[in-house]
Amino acid sequence: MSEDALVNTGAVSWPSDARAYLAVRRMQTKLHGWAAADRGRRFDDLYNLVCDPAFLTIAWERVASNKGARTPGVDRATVAHITARVGVTAFLQDLRDQLRFRTFRPVEVRQVMIPKASGKLRKLGIPTVADRVVQAVLKLVLEPIFEADFRPMSYGFRPNRRAHDAIAEIHHFTSKRYEWVLEADIEACFDMIDHTALMDRLRRRIGDKRVLALVKAFLKAGVLTTVGTTEGTITGTPQGGILSPLLANIALSALDDHFARQWQQSMATHSKRQYRRRKGKANVRLIRYADDFVVVVAGDRQHAEDLRDEVSAVLAPMGLRLSPDKTRVVHIDDGFDFLGFHIRRMRKRGSRKSFVYTRPSTKAIASIKARVKIMTYRSTLHREPGYLMDYLGRVLRGWAHYFRYAAAKRSFNAIDSYTWERITAWLRKKHRIGWPELRRRYCLPGTWRLTHDGVRFRGAASVTVTRYRYRGYQIPTPWTPTAATIS
Repeated sequence: MSEDALVNTGAVSWPSDARAYLAVRRMQTKLHGWAAADRGRRFDDLYNLVCDPAFLTIAWERVASNKGARTPGVDRATVAHITARVGVTAFLQDLRDQLRFRTFRPVEVRQVMIPKASGKLRKLGIPTVADRVVQAVLKLVLEPIFEADFRPMSYGFRPNRRAHDAIAEIHHFTSKRYEWVLEADIEACFDMIDHTALMDRLRRRIGDKRVLALVKAFLKAGVLTTVGTTEGTITGTPQGGILSPLLANIALSALDDHFARQWQQSMATHSKRQYRRRKGKANVRLIRYADDFVVVVAGDRQHAEDLRDEVSAVLAPMGLRLSPDKTRVVHIDDGFDFLGFHIRRMRKRGSRKSFVYTRPSTKAIASIKARVKIMTYRSTLHREPGYLMDYLGRVLRGWAHYFRYAAAKRSFNAIDSYTWERITAWLRKKHRIGWPELRRRYCLPGTWRLTHDGVRFRGAASVTVTRYRYRGYQIPTPWTPTAATIS
């Protein structure tokens, strides 16, 4: 690999965004090709890429274009502050010199608490801009290597994959007599990952001690709490960092490998699965999205219950355990929630046949209604109607786009009526006039329709419901990075 790697010696001229993009894409494709061709290969010369100007340029663009660019770390410096007072070139050159001379040290992350759907608070760590850039560089270098090892049953925080792909796989298997489901959640996954076990998995692929030391430095950087005290990080990777999702996937790939080996050895073909069923054994399939996963079982309830201990035994060496409150065994006829969808097998209206349907969950519907209610409350009467319409259009368009494949016509119509009532009531409070005058002043139609394309005030377009089709998603080899992958 060293003869193909980019060489950084002395002062260099920083490449343009286009040239940096091409250079990074070319090197990522090579890294993935080498990793896929030799599953046991360890990469010994990667630190040279961490210091490369092209990788630093792309990492900066990713950090600067992210919404979090306006949020400072413990040094109170934002992307705008660095651009205006320091300069991007000077900042990246200084950061590159620190990396080259091994003087770079990550500082502790600033901790904030954000509310969860359950009412509890989630810890979120905000690194400094410099730490974010270095984490982005490490992600650019490490991701194509480990993508060659990740299993197709993993969908969270991976390029060219999305939540809909995980739902499609669940829909496929539950439609094929995988009727029992172990719905599981890992308790405080990002906070409890064992550093030693994680570094051991990294060393299987990465032989460059400088890269390993840099990753470990981020794991041990510490946290500045909300009360102003500094705490060390003995376990876990602070949630909120650019590198954290990749490290979590590396740790949780132990669970993927366990079920993938079982599938390949004894369940890969139809005849093998039929043989297991005749012997009274179950066929299982794991579908994971980050730390949320389900195991669908073609067997009976006891087979699904036995998987609790099996999964716990696999996760224990990584310092993880299942959440007792969020882990349960359910039948597909009773339904379960996953990634905002409610998945359940029901009898088709006017027929004796049963099909698996995916719909927006009750929490998802309540969440979008709550956002509409907050935006149309009396405290927002000082806003202009144009701002209100634009904001609600963006919110509802995003929600409808996410659930566009679900059987959500009734849900859409319910949200249509609710939103329309809230808007008209808000306009009446703001102007204290009747409906005819409101309709004339704002050219409002008599109907309101929410579609998979968003909100349309004129012309009631019907909702198109598309059934899921499982395609057995695979990452292509050689891996071809896209603009969304490296930007």
